[in-house]
Amino acid sequence: MALDPPTMLTLSIALAAAAALYLAIEWRSIREPSLLFWSAGFATITVGSTLALLRISGLLLIGIWFANGLLVTAHFLFLLGVARFTQVHLSRAWYLIFAAWFAMLLLPDEASWSKIMLVANSLLVALPTLRASFLLRPHGKSLSVGAVQLRYVLLTHGLFYLAKAISVIVPGTLIDLAAFRGEIIQISLVEGAMAIMLIALSMTGTERYRREKQIERLAARDPLTALYNRRALEVRAPRLLENVSGMRPGALLLIDIDNFKLVNDLYGHTAGDRLLVSLSEMIRAVLPGGALAARLGGDEFVILLNDASSERVVGLGNALRDRFHQAAAQAFTTPEPVTLSIGANLFDQPPASLAALIEQGDAALYESKRGGRNSLRLVDRTLASDELSPTR
Repeated sequence: MALDPPTMLTLSIALAAAAALYLAIEWRSIREPSLLFWSAGFATITVGSTLALLRISGLLLIGIWFANGLLVTAHFLFLLGVARFTQVHLSRAWYLIFAAWFAMLLLPDEASWSKIMLVANSLLVALPTLRASFLLRPHGKSLSVGAVQLRYVLLTHGLFYLAKAISVIVPGTLIDLAAFRGEIIQISLVEGAMAIMLIALSMTGTERYRREKQIERLAARDPLTALYNRRALEVRAPRLLENVSGMRPGALLLIDIDNFKLVNDLYGHTAGDRLLVSLSEMIRAVLPGGALAARLGGDEFVILLNDASSERVVGLGNALRDRFHQAAAQAFTTPEPVTLSIGANLFDQPPASLAALIEQGDAALYESKRGGRNSLRLVDRTLASDELSPTR
């Protein structure tokens, strides 16, 4: 089969239709809006390329002007998809692309018409494509190989159309849009078919990677408070604990809500959930850089610190207790105060395991509860003897 312009257009139609269908199916499972924009872009290319075949029959208005207008629209949809993907708000000035295209209807039908049309069309395709590539640039390695690939495919595609616009001013260049003649048109059709395949694959891979990362992040988070869950803490804690030394002690704070059951019994579990979310927000507010926080389950939370000291642990714990007591007292009236009990350990040697460290924190928490609640008990294991340090 000869790769003449009609054959290349037919191939482009098949590829674009397959890409549109593939991305639409991906959207059904991933539900990312950017996939819909990209699918619509390829569907638009399918329609535009089909109409482009009509120029053979002499329907130039539909086969050239309308078909090329759809090509511009398709690349604008690609830009919208990338903007949605990167969460960037596009200026409304980009919609002037369509005003520029409609203005081309006023072009006089003369000998230079084909070249003027090709320059304008190429520039209107290149601009949104290059912009889409630049939108992806800040993300690069932070997303995936697919995002980097998509960025460079769009960049190459945009630069090709920019070069295509410039090439028509070369003396002796043969361009006949009506009859599909000219080397530039031949090269454009080949490049277009290749770009369709590469862009479709890159877009799908990029979205899938981000979706997988989102699922991974959700699996590591407690669904109510969005803090790490216990499993995620066990994965991340060893890196923090291995750096513990006499010069950089570590600390664990085990936190439990006193009389939490009263809130559930008197105000309902929805109120109890709100209180847990409120406590998680307070923990985030006081959490220093490099520290970890997690919800172990129920009303029990944990904080892991590096480069800690007894003063730092006591200061953080008491700030958290005071803030929580004030918020709970304002929100709920209960027979007994809703407060925090905290058991803390300060250590200068990496523990045998996170579970062993939590057990030590649990013993200190028990002492806090037994001592009347609403208090912090600190076990300073950096000293020769373990001593409980109560604070109220």
